[in-house]
Amino acid sequence: MLAVRMRRFGPPDVLVPEEVPDPVPGPGEVVVDVRAAGVHLVDTRLRAGAGGPLPKLPTVPGREVAGVVSGLGEGTDPALRGTRVAAHLGNAPGGYATRALVPAANLLPVPDGLGLAAAVALVGTGRTALGILNFASLSAADTVLVPAAAGGLGILLTQYASGAGATVVGLAGGPAKTRLVRENGAAHAVDYTRPDWPARVREALGSERPVTVVFDGVGGEVAREAYGLLADGGRYLVHGWSSLGAEATGPGFVPDKAELRARAQSYERTVGPAMAAREGGPDPLGALQRRAFAEAAAGR
Repeated sequence: MLAVRMRRFGPPDVLVPEEVPDPVPGPGEVVVDVRAAGVHLVDTRLRAGAGGPLPKLPTVPGREVAGVVSGLGEGTDPALRGTRVAAHLGNAPGGYATRALVPAANLLPVPDGLGLAAAVALVGTGRTALGILNFASLSAADTVLVPAAAGGLGILLTQYASGAGATVVGLAGGPAKTRLVRENGAAHAVDYTRPDWPARVREALGSERPVTVVFDGVGGEVAREAYGLLADGGRYLVHGWSSLGAEATGPGFVPDKAELRARAQSYERTVGPAMAAREGGPDPLGALQRRAFAEAAAGR
C-alpha cells in the first residue's frame, strides 16, 4: 500500500510517499481503509521534532483517520466490517496511509449525513469545542469574543456560539480569514494583526453590547487585550496559548485575582481533567465526541 513515511524530523519535504506492506490486525485491532486523515498544529510540530513525545523513526505520521473497516483482528465484532468509522490513534502513528491499524476500542461510528472528511476534522476538535461550551452556558444575551476564529477550533466555537443565539466577534489575521469567520456565523470579524483591533471591536459592538464571554486559545498579549474588553460579570475561558510556542506551559497572561473578584468575573481553564469533570459520566470525552458527530450530521 501507499503511505507517507518520515525518516527524519524537519520541514514538509521530509514526508515522502513510499510503498509499504499492508497492515495485519492483531487481537482487538481492525484495519481501516483511510478516506481522510487529520492534520493539526501538533502534527506539524511532531514532524519538525518540536513537540513530544516524539515517534521513533522511521514512521508513518497521522494520528486521526476516517474511513471504512476492511479487516478484523481476533476478538473484534464481525459486524464492524464495512462500517464507516473515525478514530484517534493516540500516540501510535500510521494515519497517512492507504490503510491504518486501529484499536477497535477507539472506533467512533460516523452517522449518516456526515462525510468522512468532515468526521475526521471533528475528531478531537469537535469534542473540545463542545467541552469548552459546557463552561459558558451561552444565551442570546451573550456577546462572545473568539481569538483565532479562523482555525479549526475557532470556527466550531463561532458556529456553536452563534447557533446558541449569542453575538460573536471573531478575531483573525487578514481579509481572507476575516471573511471566513463571517461566513461561519460571526456577526463581526476583526483583523487582530492590526494594533488597534481592540478599538475596532469596541466600535463594532457599540457601548450597549459589551463582551461577556472570551474563548481564548491564543494567550500572550492577545489574551491581555481580550481581557480588557470583558465586561463586569463576564466569563474568561482558556483552552490554549498558541501564540507562545510549543514549549510554553501556560497562557502568559492571567488576570489578577483581586480584579476578578471586584468585577465578579470568572476565569477558568477548560481542557484536560476540568473538561472531563464538567461533562461527567463514565465516558465524558466519548460522549462529547458522539455529540459532536450528531450535531454535524444534523447540520447544526
